[in-house]
Amino acid sequence: MRNVYVMDHPLIMHKISMLRDKNTDTKEFRKLAYEIALLMGYECTRDLTLIEQAVETPMGETVGKFIDKQVAIVPILRAGLGMVDAMLELVPAAKVGHIGLYRDHDTLEPVEYYCKLPTDVEERQVLLLDPMLATGGSAAAAIGFIKKRGATNIRLVNLIAAPEGVARVHEEHPDVDIYVGALDEKLNEHGYIVPGLGDAGDRLFGTL
Repeated sequence: MRNVYVMDHPLIMHKISMLRDKNTDTKEFRKLAYEIALLMGYECTRDLTLIEQAVETPMGETVGKFIDKQVAIVPILRAGLGMVDAMLELVPAAKVGHIGLYRDHDTLEPVEYYCKLPTDVEERQVLLLDPMLATGGSAAAAIGFIKKRGATNIRLVNLIAAPEGVARVHEEHPDVDIYVGALDEKLNEHGYIVPGLGDAGDRLFGTL
């Protein structure tokens, strides 16, 4: 698929397999989500723009390379919160916004209830975080909200995605790259990813 990057690192695949297991408890699920997001964060920031600046080492002067374009981390509430700390571990200076959406169980369409982004979001590389990309409705809507604030460089980061969700995001936002830990088979009749891992928010926060 165009503009879709499926992680093939053995550590990511191993940890996602553990994440899927219905016997994985909340504490371990949370830890695994953090570790997978950390590994994925390394990949999805691989081509950040660098600038050169002089650096004085104990042995003399050299030219260092520093990230030029700053990062904004934007989780989709609530499940996206489970990926934020890992991204901040990699990019501590990043600003964090939040988008609150929920999926109407009848229409499967997203409903917004909160949106707070950095005031300079248009100048930043935005990493939009959500563990699951199912129908794609919430992600596509969130990307739309971010674009309305002026952002032009947005990447969507998901632990697991369904082909239907990827297709919808690219239909509405063909300019957005999608990074996924695993691309699953399909959605079931209730709009859940198969084989998936169940409800990521419930498993992260112990609200099963």
